[in-house]
Amino acid sequence: MMKLWMAPAGLHIEPGQTRDARDLARIHATGFYRGWPEAEFASFLSEPGTPVYVARDAKRRIAGFALIRIAADEAELLTIAVDPKWRGRKIGQALLRAAFDDLLMSPARRMFLEVSEENAAAIKLYTREGFSTISRRQGYYPKPDGSAATALVMARDLG
Repeated sequence: MMKLWMAPAGLHIEPGQTRDARDLARIHATGFYRGWPEAEFASFLSEPGTPVYVARDAKRRIAGFALIRIAADEAELLTIAVDPKWRGRKIGQALLRAAFDDLLMSPARRMFLEVSEENAAAIKLYTREGFSTISRRQGYYPKPDGSAATALVMARDLG
């Protein structure tokens, strides 16, 4: 039986499948300076310890996704991305909440993430969803101009 979660704007969230790799790479590239290649997404999608949550419309087109890594009692949000035409509709929030719900059935008790301190929209989402900053990584994210942005390391308890 496939897991499904409801999402705003007529979308639903379900586990990602290996055939989604191309679309995930395309969406990821729209939100990040260095998008990850399709082969990397295919690898994550085939590993049991890296669940992927995909928001789809009624025609099965992908609006966004969240990729998690589970290791022992910790989960890490590796990346989350929403297609530009779907942004601003709380899709990211729905993806996070689906992951939180699903992780209740896992050994993970805490989730971590890294986010550029320049990404105000993401920081606002993460803070609203219970994450707090626990440390900083100077010069972590490369930028197109050759400089690097600081990453905030954020965490929240699960369940």
